[in-house]
Formats: sequence, structure tokens, C-alpha cells
Amino acid sequence: MPLNDAARTLIASGPLGHMVTINPDGSPQVSVVWVGLDGDDLVTAHLSSRQRKLANLRRDPRVVLSFEGTASNPIGMREYLVVHGEATITSGGAPALLHRLAQTYVGPGTHFPPMRNPPEGFVVHVRVARVGGLGPWVG
Repeated sequence: MPLNDAARTLIASGPLGHMVTINPDGSPQVSVVWVGLDGDDLVTAHLSSRQRKLANLRRDPRVVLSFEGTASNPIGMREYLVVHGEATITSGGAPALLHRLAQTYVGPGTHFPPMRNPPEGFVVHVRVARVGGLGPWVG
């Protein structure tokens, strides 16, 4: 399911994503992540293979990401976007994606990751299945 222009604009503006994955015991695990767009997919980058969110996604690819918007509706409630999807993890490419996202999340001209020879890491692609929340992305 493609995101509409309002959702794409919000994500591209750089709100932190709250990524929810499922722990082995069924409880939720939440991580704050930088999120970008790759076609119709959401993408996140991770340098370490030992992160709990990656282990969870390898076992169960269901994922939810939420983003706080910047606008409020007519009665004063802040808009927010919730994206439900299925994740695929690919090896490599994390430093390049982190560098691209850092230009939004940290600022133009940022060198990221701030280390020599960072590990190639992993990129998570989230195929959007359903969109919710409060705002112009809800149909």
C-alpha cells in the first residue's frame, strides 16, 4: 500500500520514528529510529547485528512505526501517523543510509556515522500494509 503525499511529506521532514517489534515472549519492544523512504517502503539503518529489534524482526517481521506530526486538528489534537507493515532485513548499506538520513535528522553537511570504516550493518525495509493515526494520511 503506497503512502499518500501527506504521509510521505511528514516522514521526509524527519520526525523520529517509534518502531515497535514483538519480543519472543509476545511483549512489545520499542526503539526510536531515523526513518527514510525508498520508493513505497520505509527504511531504517542499523550498524550492529545484536540489536533486539533486528532479532525480533528476523523471527517475526510484523512491525509498527509511529510518527508525531507538527500540525493540530481543529480541536487542538496533535496529528500523528501510524504505519503497520512487514519488514525485510538486508545486509549492508547502513552507513550510506545513515549518512543520508543524518542530513535531515542532524543537519545538512553532517558526516555520519562519526567513525572510520563503520560496519556495513543492515537496512530494514518496511512494506506498508496499513496506515492509521490522526491526520491527512487517514482516508
